[in-house]
Amino acid sequence: MTDARRWTQAEVAVLAAAMSRAPSVHNSQPWLLELHGRSASVLERADIALPRHDPLGRDRLLSCGAAVTNLRLAVRRLGWTAPWSRFPDPVRPNEVARVRPGERLEPTDTELAAYRAIKSRHSHRAQFTAESLAPEVVRGLAHGVDVPGVSARVVDGAAAAELAHVLVHSASVLRHDRAYQRELAAWTAPGSGPASGDGLSPVAEHRSLPWAGLVDRHTPIPDDEVLTRRVAAETYLIVTTAGDGRGDHLHAGMAMEQIWLAATAACLAASVLTQPLHVAESRAGLIEHLELAGYPQALLRLGHPTETTTPSARRPLDDLVRTREQETTP
Repeated sequence: MTDARRWTQAEVAVLAAAMSRAPSVHNSQPWLLELHGRSASVLERADIALPRHDPLGRDRLLSCGAAVTNLRLAVRRLGWTAPWSRFPDPVRPNEVARVRPGERLEPTDTELAAYRAIKSRHSHRAQFTAESLAPEVVRGLAHGVDVPGVSARVVDGAAAAELAHVLVHSASVLRHDRAYQRELAAWTAPGSGPASGDGLSPVAEHRSLPWAGLVDRHTPIPDDEVLTRRVAAETYLIVTTAGDGRGDHLHAGMAMEQIWLAATAACLAASVLTQPLHVAESRAGLIEHLELAGYPQALLRLGHPTETTTPSARRPLDDLVRTREQETTP
C-alpha cells in the first residue's frame, strides 16, 4: 500500500456510516470526517456549541472521541490495522485525531462484534428490568478499556448514596438554571430531531427522571433516599481520566464508546450522563467522597432494556464528509 492510494467510494461509505452513528451531547454530532490521501481524520466542529451546558467544550470532545472509536473500528472492519495520532497537526487544533491504515490484518471476533453494535447502539433512558447484571460481565466491561490514561470505576455499596446525592443536587441546579433550560429547549424543539438530522426527540427524551437523562423544568426530582435505592438497583460505571485537558476528554470519549459498544454487543442497554458533572461542586464531591484517582468525565448506566428505542436522527452523510488535498511529504 502506498500513500498515493485513496479511499474507494465503498470504503468511504463504511467509514462515514460508522462515524455518523457515534453518540454525542444533545445529538449535536459536532464532527466532520476529513479524507486526505489514505488517511481519515476526525475534525471537531467548534461552531456547534452549547455555551451553557458545555462552556469548555468538554462534552464536545467526548463526542469526537466516540467518533474516533467508531472510525477505527470501521477501518478494522475493512481489514486494515488502525494506528492513529492525537492532535496530529499543531496548526490545525480542530483535527483531533488522524487514522492512517497500516498493514492488512483481519479483524478479531471482538472487533467485529463491536463494529456490528455501532448500528444498534442507542440511549436507553427508561428504567431497566429488575434482572441484575452478572458481576463478571460488569468487571469485563470496566476492565475492557484500552485507552491510555482512562479507567472505569464500578459504583457499588456506599458509593450509590453519594452518586444519588450528586444527581439530586445537579438536577435541582439545572432545573432552576434558566439559561440552561433555554438551551435545552432549543435542542428539543420541533425543528430539531428527525426533521433536521440532529437534536433530541421531544418525546420523553428530556422528560426522564434525573437518574436516567436530561432535566427540564418539569422533571420530578426524588429525595436522596429514594434515588439511592434506584441507583443501587442499577449498574453504573464512572469513566475517569488521569488529567483534565483536551486530550483527556478525547480519550474519555473513546473509552466510553468502547464500553457502550461492548455492552450493546452483549445485548445490554446503556445511556450516558454528563450533565451532572458540569455542576462544579457535584464533580468535586464525587472525586472527594468516592476517592477517585482521576477526573470523572461520564457516567454510564447499564442494564437489561425494558423497551425498544428508535435510534436518534443523523445528518446526511454528504454533510459529514469533506476532502483535503494530500499533503506533500518532503
